[in-house]
Amino acid sequence: MTLSTREALLSELMDDPECDPIRLRRTLRRFRLVNGVVSRWGRVYRSHLRPALAALDRPASILDVGCGGGDVLRRLVRLARRDGFAVKGLGIDPDPRAHDAAQQAAPLHAVAFRRAYSRDLVAEGARFDVVVSNHLLHHLDDRQFDGLLDDSEALATHLCVHSDIARSRVAYAAFSLGAALVAPGSFIRADGLRSIRRSYTLEELEARLPHGWRAERPTAFRLLAVHRSEAVSP
Repeated sequence: MTLSTREALLSELMDDPECDPIRLRRTLRRFRLVNGVVSRWGRVYRSHLRPALAALDRPASILDVGCGGGDVLRRLVRLARRDGFAVKGLGIDPDPRAHDAAQQAAPLHAVAFRRAYSRDLVAEGARFDVVVSNHLLHHLDDRQFDGLLDDSEALATHLCVHSDIARSRVAYAAFSLGAALVAPGSFIRADGLRSIRRSYTLEELEARLPHGWRAERPTAFRLLAVHRSEAVSP
């Protein structure tokens, strides 16, 4: 497999409404382990979110779009509160299965979850200091991609960071081997490999982003789509 071309139409097993619910629950619960290893949100927090939060002189809010089981949002709120920031987080996901998994995980003060699309919050006039997502961009078709970025700009007062996989043969091979440790009885390995095939390269993401957004590659296997409001742009 060359991975030279993005396979945008490839579907993932867990996106099937009729997929095995037991395997799906295991997948959502184990995302915490997978994201802890591959997603590098600790680094992104230090390089992007912490400076944005430090620039505020009031309690802050973080929105996680397509939050799945909620592990990324919980981690970001823990990191921020450990650094002394007063932060609240809201995770949204329209999938009732993901919402249930997020609600059933260990509760964390100042973190809430809701079944919703980003456009629902825009319609309500909601605002957040920081808007993030994890492994969401590669799931979206062109209309949904543009809608997410438009909604993110409308919702965020300071910073948007959408994190995803950088497609490469090395990433594919590494995940194929590494995922075997946590994959049994879940969709993690099969869907993770499909996710890599659906994801962007840095050059593809740069070409896809509109004016005001920047594509970044914080590590070998990660990409970020970043937008800062003009008031806080460096």
